[in-house]
Amino acid sequence: MKACRRVLAVAFVSIVFASFIAAPAAAVAQSLAVDGVHSSVLFRIKHLNTSYSWGRFDNISGNVNLAGKTPSVEVQIKADSVDTANEKRDQHLKGPDFFNVKQFPTISFKSTRVTRLAENKWDLEGLLSVHGVERPLKVQLEQTGAGKNQVGAPIQGFETSFLVKRSDFGMKFLLDAIGDEVLLIVALECSGK
Repeated sequence: MKACRRVLAVAFVSIVFASFIAAPAAAVAQSLAVDGVHSSVLFRIKHLNTSYSWGRFDNISGNVNLAGKTPSVEVQIKADSVDTANEKRDQHLKGPDFFNVKQFPTISFKSTRVTRLAENKWDLEGLLSVHGVERPLKVQLEQTGAGKNQVGAPIQGFETSFLVKRSDFGMKFLLDAIGDEVLLIVALECSGK
């Protein structure tokens, strides 16, 4: 009897394990809109070559299409939505020493080539525009999950992180004190249109 139970238990575990392995990854919807409320763009920069300061942008929009014949990713960020949890610093960042948001209100990325690497990973090549300067950028995008939101609509998540030099975009104010290299983490939650 014990041997029979053991065999049944092993069989059950094997079936459950096999179903997890065989389960397909969530399909990527063809056309998705970036949900600015549930998406994040974080940045990190070194202060006085000592510690890291963090900030974020609060106004994010865009479109993700990874399943069509011509896959593409576009993200727009309102530069004046920069938020470092310090109003005085935020005002300085919005001014001409840094983002100069009156003259350059939008930070954007537009893919020029999308290559699927695996079930949930893509190489994105495109153009990043910051402070009126457009430069090529290559990043790896990963699908972090798929599900349904509170009203039952399908949603999907994506994330990437990469380094840029602010001097490459004409922001050279206090390079020695604040640092040149900036880490960006982009986490997008998207839903079908």
